[in-house]
Amino acid sequence: MEVLHGIVNSINTVLWSYVLIVFLIGIGLWFTFRTKLVQVRMLPEMLRLLTEGVGTKTEGKQISTFQAFCVSTASRVGVGNIAGVAIAIVTGGPGAVFWMWLIAFIGCATGFVESTLAQIYKLPQQDGAFHGGPAYYIENALKQPAVAKLFAVLISVTFGLIYNSVQANTIALSVETAFGVGHLTTAIILCVLTGLVIFGGMTRIAKVAEVLVPVMAVVYLLTALIIVVLYIDQVPAMFALIFHDAFSPQAAVGGGIGTAILTGVKRGLFSNEAGEGSVPNAAATATTSHPAKQGLVQSFGVYVDTWIVCTATAFIVLLTGQYTVGGSLTGIALAQASLASTFGSLAPSGLSFVIFMFAFSSIVGNYYYGEINIAFFKGNTKQYLLVFRCLVIAMVFFGSMAELSFVWDTADLFMAFLCLTNLYAIARLGKYAFIALNDYVNQKAAGIKEPTFDPAIMPDEMGIHAWGVDDAQGK
Repeated sequence: MEVLHGIVNSINTVLWSYVLIVFLIGIGLWFTFRTKLVQVRMLPEMLRLLTEGVGTKTEGKQISTFQAFCVSTASRVGVGNIAGVAIAIVTGGPGAVFWMWLIAFIGCATGFVESTLAQIYKLPQQDGAFHGGPAYYIENALKQPAVAKLFAVLISVTFGLIYNSVQANTIALSVETAFGVGHLTTAIILCVLTGLVIFGGMTRIAKVAEVLVPVMAVVYLLTALIIVVLYIDQVPAMFALIFHDAFSPQAAVGGGIGTAILTGVKRGLFSNEAGEGSVPNAAATATTSHPAKQGLVQSFGVYVDTWIVCTATAFIVLLTGQYTVGGSLTGIALAQASLASTFGSLAPSGLSFVIFMFAFSSIVGNYYYGEINIAFFKGNTKQYLLVFRCLVIAMVFFGSMAELSFVWDTADLFMAFLCLTNLYAIARLGKYAFIALNDYVNQKAAGIKEPTFDPAIMPDEMGIHAWGVDDAQGK
């Protein structure tokens, strides 16, 4: 295991230090420029669109705009927002938080492009639902089926198996810290619960996410707000520390500013998933009247994940002062210690419950990304899906028992491969998302309350199968 861990770390060093960070930031800045700062100028519209579908009953297996947002947020908002942020601060210093914020701002534009593309090139299903995502727009728009299949395999393995092992690992650690329950017991319980949900299909997943996501977010954010109020006199110094250490890291940060940047970017990307190609799979399922709508909603999701939830964890860790840069106390254990220092011995138990909701909803959301991409393959997909579901449960068990560092480093490796494949695709197809955005903005400017999409505005309609002149999605 140590040899394998060493190989994983060596590959991660090359990919993250010299390849991925350049592509992520470069493409994100290009999309920000070409969309004319969509993450700023369209923010009011993002907030308006987010409320669409709240409480709306859908027919059959259709997914509302809000449900699609909840499924993607269920995957986004997980242990990366708590354990990942704590790891970032210990490894890269408080300055890593600044770089998380920056990559999220840039990532909003990337998130808009990939989710809009997923809507344009989604495929209608016989039951009234839609399937879509990078594998679909790579095949339908780029006409590169081999690359599409590569992505479908990568995301199924990365999210359904590797990432779910990370979520399970954090649940097991938090339960052990709070209640002294052994990892084996937690692993068995998690496997049973996971099986009950994922064998229920997408409709059950959407309904579970619609309930869990708002509840877990509100509870956790209220906890962070209480800590901010209690330590309000230290807030200015905390911000000063974040901005100072972003460019002049503490001596304990091995590698200096480079480590601070890379740590912030990696943990930020693991959390908000912008450019990774995962969120478009959920975005494509929504029934809506225009592709740009879901692009805007999912773009706002990057803000929710990093600027709100991840920031809440950063404030908890930094304000309570339980961390040591380069220290051994890290991850979920550090987050629990931070809360215990303020709320007493019961705090780790409370956080363990929140962690369970965060992580379990992520397991469910991550699984769905695999299901969508298994459906991409032709043939007996039901048989493939059965095997995949069994593997997901097996990896939940493995993650509950595995070593913390190996699980996270493996996640970073697969995340890099996934990102490179998707970034290649959206860099080539981004122009179609720009056209869709301009069409949406122009219709709104003309006084049209609910813009509709006509594929005729595209220079090439090939590969567009879910839209037509008479299409009335969402109406």
